[in-house]
This record gives sequence, structure tokens and C-alpha cells, in this order.
Amino acid sequence: MVAPREITDVEELRTLAHPLRQRILRHLGQSGPATASTLGRALGESSGATSYHLRMLARHSFVEEVPERAHGRERWWRVPAHDLRFPRAPRDPEVRTLLEQLNQLKLAADQELFADFLARRDELGEWAEALPYSRGSVRVTLPELREFFDEYMALLKRYQRPVEETPAGARQVAVRFFAFPVPEQG
Repeated sequence: MVAPREITDVEELRTLAHPLRQRILRHLGQSGPATASTLGRALGESSGATSYHLRMLARHSFVEEVPERAHGRERWWRVPAHDLRFPRAPRDPEVRTLLEQLNQLKLAADQELFADFLARRDELGEWAEALPYSRGSVRVTLPELREFFDEYMALLKRYQRPVEETPAGARQVAVRFFAFPVPEQG
């Protein structure tokens, strides 16, 4: 199991809060290792652009090379196993702004992914019915909410495995968790 990594550095946050870099990370996470050229084709970008952004992501260990797949000058990249955590209430205004940008990018990507699932649902066979969905609320103290989150993360990690260890019949499933205090109604 990978230890949590708290991302508080402005440079790291700036690296992550870039739209193309988020698309690169999402593609690598969903499709597995790729080269700058294959990423460029998949994302409609030049291989020079994807190569540059891969190097920026690698500088902060958000992606890593896959040496066993390298051939000559061809470099393959993957997202390493990680558990990135972000400050919950940053005091630094720049950190707060970057986190807001990153959250907006991730939320928009999640909405796009869900819309794609709905649009292509008929193509998924038995997986078309795989839509466990729950909305609810709880009344908890701040320490209880932290414990709730830790238990959620432990459950999620029980089912996470590297691509090469995926059993037959399994497929990637997007899992999202949002928890935030509801403003008091006056």
C-alpha cells in the first residue's frame, strides 16, 4: 500500500492544475502506459506538447518512465501508484486558488466521464447496469468526518490493483467521493 503524499508545494500544485496535464494523467490512468506520440494522437495534441508536459509531470513524480517498454529513443510513461492528498483549508491564497482550479478541472472531467458512460451505456453489455449510486448526508463532528474519510480510503485501497494484476472479467470503474459541510439555512 502506498503512503499518502500531501501536496502543498505551489510548484507541484501549478503542475497539476494544468488542463492538458490533467488530460494526460486521466488518459494514462484509464488506458495504461503510453508514449508522447500515442498520447498526442489520443488527445489531439502534438507529440512535442505531450512530451513537454510529461517531463513537467515527471519532475514532480506524477508520472514515471516504464523502462522495460522503452525502445531506442521511445519513452513510455505511466502513472505510478499514489495516494495524493491536498490541504483541506489552505491559508496561502495562491495555494487556495490553484486547488480551486484543480478541483474545477477534476469535477469537469468527472462530469464528462459520467456523460460519456451514459451516452455509451448500450455498448457495455452487462456492465450497463453497473451504476451503484448513493446520495445522502450524515451529521458528524469534524473528527468523525476525518475517520469516515479514512475508512472510505481504506475500503477503496482494498480494491485497487495494478493493471497487470487485473483479473479476467474486471474493468476499471470510476469511484468518486465528495463530502462537504452544508451551509446553515437561515
